Amino acid sequence: MDAQELNYESWSSQQLIQRVTLLEQQLRELTVRSNKSPPSPRPRPKNPRVDREFDPARYSTRLIAIKFAYLGQRYNGFEHHANNKTPLPTVEDELWKAFNKARLIFPAQNPSLGADEFDWEGCEYSKCGRTDKGVSAFGQVIGIRVRSNRPLAKAIPNILNIHHDSTVKDIEVTSKHPNQEYDDYAKSIVTDSVSGDSPSFHPIHDEIPYAHVLNRLLPPDIRISAWCPTPPAGFSARFSCKERRYRYFFTQPAFTPTVQSYRDPISLDKIARSGGVKREGWLDVEAMQDGAKRFVGLHDFRNFCKVDPSKQIDNFDRRIFHAQIKEVDPESEPAAYVRSPGFQEYERAAATDGHVSNGTSSSVSSSPKIYMFELHGSAFLWHQVRHMMAILFLIGQGLESPDVVSQLLDIRKNPQKPMYMMAEDVPLVLWDCIFPLEGSDSRDDALEWVYVGDKPEQVDGIISPPSVKTNGKFGMGGVVDDMWKVWRRRKMDEVLAGMLLNVLATQGNDATHHGHNLQHRNKRSQTQKVYYGGDAPRHRGKYVPVLDLPRMEAVEAINKRYAERKGFEQRGHVRGTGFRQVELNL
Repeated sequence: MDAQELNYESWSSQQLIQRVTLLEQQLRELTVRSNKSPPSPRPRPKNPRVDREFDPARYSTRLIAIKFAYLGQRYNGFEHHANNKTPLPTVEDELWKAFNKARLIFPAQNPSLGADEFDWEGCEYSKCGRTDKGVSAFGQVIGIRVRSNRPLAKAIPNILNIHHDSTVKDIEVTSKHPNQEYDDYAKSIVTDSVSGDSPSFHPIHDEIPYAHVLNRLLPPDIRISAWCPTPPAGFSARFSCKERRYRYFFTQPAFTPTVQSYRDPISLDKIARSGGVKREGWLDVEAMQDGAKRFVGLHDFRNFCKVDPSKQIDNFDRRIFHAQIKEVDPESEPAAYVRSPGFQEYERAAATDGHVSNGTSSSVSSSPKIYMFELHGSAFLWHQVRHMMAILFLIGQGLESPDVVSQLLDIRKNPQKPMYMMAEDVPLVLWDCIFPLEGSDSRDDALEWVYVGDKPEQVDGIISPPSVKTNGKFGMGGVVDDMWKVWRRRKMDEVLAGMLLNVLATQGNDATHHGHNLQHRNKRSQTQKVYYGGDAPRHRGKYVPVLDLPRMEAVEAINKRYAERKGFEQRGHVRGTGFRQVELNL
């Protein structure tokens, strides 16, 4: 009987009971039938990952140099601080985690270290520069001994392609480090091409793709760009570096010009009649250039640094090779490479007259312009570049004359540093580190770098098929692809903030024509805006010239006081006898 035709209203009680009984019976049969069907298989729980036993003795190692870049805003500087937990991680922390996770290093075991501490002992680790919190680097270099694909020492005779009169016993490991022989061998095979015979293991093409492996493990704002397979004997990234190059970037104008002088025609006319006085916010680049060139040469920079008494430095002489204020070429501005021929909208971009476009745009934005302080020197003191830049900013704002640089470099007239603020950290970049040939007067980098994306024939003249282990510079997983994501995210922030800035500056009634802004400015006429490289100037009240500021203690007094304090702390029996002078052999 069709359920739609049932009319229970005409059923008797007996009929309804029978109907309910039938439905209950059918329900029980369905339940029994479903219970007999096999249950759906449950997924087996995955076994927890167990790290396999790693035996360093089964692998050979080699000493290499690594060049890498990082954006420093998210890091508490480059160097790890032992027993001093920082609010942000350091770049060295991230390097340590990546090298260890990839099993590229075999540090000496130190049971006294805590969970968050580490020690590079046993890795022949050295670093070129120690950038501070917020500072970036595009050419930082470290030296380190890493795991290699090279067969162990017993296979060296086959690798060397020993000929006729050579025997295995002719090969002896005479260096202090068991892998030093291979380091010398790798250097010889890369730099020499005496024989046409290629060994069974090539120290570049058959090696671990170090940059690719590490870039997969590092944060996206830290990128390995190159590695050197043949650093010279006794290489130290710190002491072998003979020149460090910095760049400090800033905008022109440095901060938003005063609205009154920027938009009021009356003020513009007054400025024109007064001889063209610069508006507040704009820097005198020519004066800054005059001050910058005074840094060149060998000088005592104690008035341009922060004294670190723990180092007990008494020699502040540093040589500056090059110091210049220059405008950043719009063609080298961020991501300008996309306008080059290889990255144009179409693969073949040619005009109708047959002229091939170079991919550049004639409508490159010129305001605000970007400038940089380019600085090359043999070595630098703590916060030296930021102190130099702070003085240049004061010169650019007309608050100091360029001659203040010469006066601060004259230690006989100014033996104690004035207490002035240093420039902000974020615009500073360690641009490059130079390693010339030992004993050479050249300032050109002599290390043979293998850059990410280099074709095999570009490495050492030996043509071999490309490695399938790396994807080169571009494409999925490439260093350019990864950094593009970082750049674009921050570029969108810049674009939106710039658009909003224009909206706020142009919308509404122009109140400056009625003098309202002028009245507001007069109320704060006693407050001097001083720019130090940050996002906005600081209000410092009435400006006090640098040479009239209070002075710090002499360097000798700072070092002596620190040495005495540390001497008391190291001698428990002296600590309770009062603060008397302790003689230290420093």
